[in-house]
Amino acid sequence: MFNQKPPMAEDLQELVLNLPREKNLDGTNSLYLFKGAWVSAYVLRAVDSFQRHFIAQDTDIIVASMPKSGTTWLKALTFSVAKRHIYDPKESPLLTTPPHELVPFTDTGLYMEDPLPNLEQLPSPRIFGCHSHFANLPESIRNSKCKVVYICRNPLDQVVSYFQFAHQFKQDGKPLLSLDECYENICRGVHILGPFWDNVLGYWNASLERPDKVLFLKYEDLKEDIISNLKKIAGFLGIPFTDEEEKEGVIEEISRLCSFDNLRNLEVNKNGVRPSGAPNSSFFRKGEVGDWANYLSPSMAENYLKIVEEKLSGSGLTFKTSQ
Repeated sequence: MFNQKPPMAEDLQELVLNLPREKNLDGTNSLYLFKGAWVSAYVLRAVDSFQRHFIAQDTDIIVASMPKSGTTWLKALTFSVAKRHIYDPKESPLLTTPPHELVPFTDTGLYMEDPLPNLEQLPSPRIFGCHSHFANLPESIRNSKCKVVYICRNPLDQVVSYFQFAHQFKQDGKPLLSLDECYENICRGVHILGPFWDNVLGYWNASLERPDKVLFLKYEDLKEDIISNLKKIAGFLGIPFTDEEEKEGVIEEISRLCSFDNLRNLEVNKNGVRPSGAPNSSFFRKGEVGDWANYLSPSMAENYLKIVEEKLSGSGLTFKTSQ
């Protein structure tokens, strides 16, 4: 399904010839710098089609992130909060359906299956996942009343989590580059949907300028206090938990349903494969804060953090890199 490539817009096909190229994780020169973001050749057509053609509805919810930043978790939490008046947590579709199916990706999912998917008939509120930089979101998203919930993760854990994820389902016997081999590129921001600092900074600034439009969450904060963050999500979406719901323990029920261990141990997430070829289980590795220390040397971590801090200088955005 995902291996079928829709026709590329003629101007994009021409543009690709002149786009900067770099090595992807598999060692091939298949990363293109497209509108300021490093995109793999595999999803370039879909990203372009999404950015050109997606029409947002005012009731839409966009779950945005860098890859491997807590996306799966946030999809489950957002779905449960937004749809709680339809589905009781004890009977949630999450019990039998992977989060990525209930909240499909647009730029790296729906528009790969069909360059012009019919999304009009989906029930409101429609909830979609997205990895695009904020500046590259379709104008209909940025200019409509739809809500964007963004999650970021500290840059060290994000990079390590992505590399571990990719190594779980390498294809065609291609040898993947090691983290050490890719380190120089990472420090230059050359990795899937990077640069990291451009992705997070776009949403961070948007959340400061339009807090009614963009909710900026940190993975480490959710790990530390999920209850208050669930309340924050609900309030942001305009459907705050009622006193009655709080007394009935609805927030705690959603927290338990969407906990890392619970989602990981559900049969639907232990088995099966996504259309992209990624096993459902590959989206649930450790979910820990500070796991980067098992893979990056102190000097590598220090150097990369210094680069990120310089890029984010003056923004007020900081990260917690250990528990």
